[in-house]
Amino acid sequence: MIGRNPQPPNLGGLCKKIAIIGGGSWATAIAKIVVQHTHHIGWYMRRPDRIEDFQRLGHNPAYLTSVRFNVDEIQFSSDLNKITQAYDTLIFVTPSPYLKSHLKKLKTRLRDKFVVTAIKGIVPDENLSVSEYFHQVFDVPYENLACIGGPSHAEEVALERLSYLTISCADVEKARAFADLISSEFIKTKISTDVLGIEYASVLKNVYAIAAGICSGLKYGDNFQAVLMANAVQEMSRFITALHPIERSICDSVYLGDLLVTGYSNFSRNRTFGMMIGKGYSVKTAQIEMEMIAEGYYGTKCMKEINRRMHVNMPILDAVYNILYERINPQREIKLLTDSFR
Repeated sequence: MIGRNPQPPNLGGLCKKIAIIGGGSWATAIAKIVVQHTHHIGWYMRRPDRIEDFQRLGHNPAYLTSVRFNVDEIQFSSDLNKITQAYDTLIFVTPSPYLKSHLKKLKTRLRDKFVVTAIKGIVPDENLSVSEYFHQVFDVPYENLACIGGPSHAEEVALERLSYLTISCADVEKARAFADLISSEFIKTKISTDVLGIEYASVLKNVYAIAAGICSGLKYGDNFQAVLMANAVQEMSRFITALHPIERSICDSVYLGDLLVTGYSNFSRNRTFGMMIGKGYSVKTAQIEMEMIAEGYYGTKCMKEINRRMHVNMPILDAVYNILYERINPQREIKLLTDSFR
């Protein structure tokens, strides 16, 4: 049940009642950041049993279990409509493959909400970024849509290791207010208006992390991985420039930094997934053994379909697609890719 909420602090004109939509590791890390400032959040989790365990234990029972919460500061609900009706700022942190099915339950009007997406994926079947999906399907104006980007493994955020996040929104004042909200000694923030560029870059970096993992599984060394990442950032730049041609620096942390941490880090589930493929696992076996979603698997197919109409030169995307969906031998496909690099 949703009860009466305490009045949160003034956030400079931004909607003050904030809810988290999602129950995974990144949702948990973001909840930790937000509740430290507001001392009250709403939190939608799909499973009532997980909510009961969370309230009893004082931590998420399934993800980042070392992160403790004061549950008196959290209004939990497994009813998406109750949460979206009661709160004004909604931070969506559900896996992109499941977002559409979650939102089928939604009856609440979102147009007047401030919708923040921390989802680094494409909405399957629609082949839209998350902000595009909210705009086209739920009529949320772009000035009420924001995204969180940047190199940000949930595990490190939860450990309060220094991280840098970029908040992007067409409305600069809303971006700044939200950035101020989540800033702390271990979270540094900057703002941007490049929502589409950041969203699509965050999808592509997952694809490139799978490529890095495949190459690692095939025993390619650090020298080649550096060449792979150098080519990946050029490929990323070509695509997002074709999609949304504005002035940006691809070397900013929200683009290049996110690519590097996802391609190299042991926390990266996309790299781990790719490594298993490179070692000879089938896609299905790798997915079962990981027990966590590698969003780059779904993102690869979506980006391949999007690029069929855009015709950008994307050999790394093509190679990953061929391995995952056409069942081309990874060793042979990566050898062809290496011959195209300079």
